Amino acid sequence: MKIRAAVLHEMGKDRPYTSSKPLTIEEIDLQPPQAGEVLVRIKAAGLCHSDLSVIDGNRPRQMPMALGHEAAGEVVELGPGVHDLAVGDHVVFSFLPICGHCMPCMTGRPALCENGLAANNKGELLGGGSRLQDQQHHLVHHHMGVSGFAEYSVVSRKSIVKIDPTLPFDIAALFGCAIMTGVGAVINTAKLSLGQTVLITGMGGIGFAALLGALAGGASKIIVADVNKDKLTKALELGAHAVVDSSEANAVEQVKDLTRGGVDIGFEFAGVVPALEFTYYATARGGKTVTAGLPHPSKMMQLSPTKLVADERTLQGSYIGSCVPARDIPAYISLYQAGRLPVNKLMTHKLQLDDVNEGFERLAKGDAIRQVITF
Repeated sequence: MKIRAAVLHEMGKDRPYTSSKPLTIEEIDLQPPQAGEVLVRIKAAGLCHSDLSVIDGNRPRQMPMALGHEAAGEVVELGPGVHDLAVGDHVVFSFLPICGHCMPCMTGRPALCENGLAANNKGELLGGGSRLQDQQHHLVHHHMGVSGFAEYSVVSRKSIVKIDPTLPFDIAALFGCAIMTGVGAVINTAKLSLGQTVLITGMGGIGFAALLGALAGGASKIIVADVNKDKLTKALELGAHAVVDSSEANAVEQVKDLTRGGVDIGFEFAGVVPALEFTYYATARGGKTVTAGLPHPSKMMQLSPTKLVADERTLQGSYIGSCVPARDIPAYISLYQAGRLPVNKLMTHKLQLDDVNEGFERLAKGDAIRQVITF
């Protein structure tokens, strides 16, 4: 079938994206689902910094690529062997397909799924290969097994989670990345305990999701750090107890003064090394620093091993919020429906597919939290 999709042919185009238009809206061919795969009509897709990191070249991927990894939609067709879904089911995409039988999956760490990671790095589906071609019959790669900036997508059954059909699609899409990653980093990776103090650095969609997760998880004090004063104001509106401009020379001391020596857990979502260093040094002795930021692979952080040992620090990465998507996405949706995780407050813009470059320029400027394309 022929579909309209946002395709990236070249990374690193100059800004503003409203002029350079790195994403082109094209008619491409989508093959039918193979064994273990599902055809989904995309109803909503969020614009995420991980997409932006591919556009600007900080997260190198195979080109050309149909972009988009945070999405929700409706099942249209089932491939052979898919028996636990029905046409018409509503689903949220997980940007890491969980194979279920590699060693990390079998030992309870599906966020480290080896086969899912290998497929994503190749720009392929979990079952191998691509189901996308351009009009000249050249291969188009899948983004994170999803390619959600499109009218339809063929994905592995292990890339989607069935959800409550009463949930609006534009809200549902946010659970596929921002909420899963941000809330998961708080609950699963850091294992926030009631009454602990928290610092969150980098207030994009994931940072704000972590703020909501820390509030729901019972943090006693939540400090938010960013260089964007509008986002600091928004954080206070959403329940942060204090804010810090992380560009200020004494920012670390400000955090320590607010917490008697540093926070129990520091979270970094900015995706730049200075933000991670700031968060690490604002974490208390014996504390934990968790990062889900993704700077360019060439960027390195310096730290003192002596300090790491003497202070019994923990520096830990978090990928997809250390989540089990089939378990956690429905659980987080239930929290939203109960009024305890107001993710709707993170949505700042709705747009159409043709406006995707304008949306990414807005995101690059820091003028949005979560933008959602609706179909």
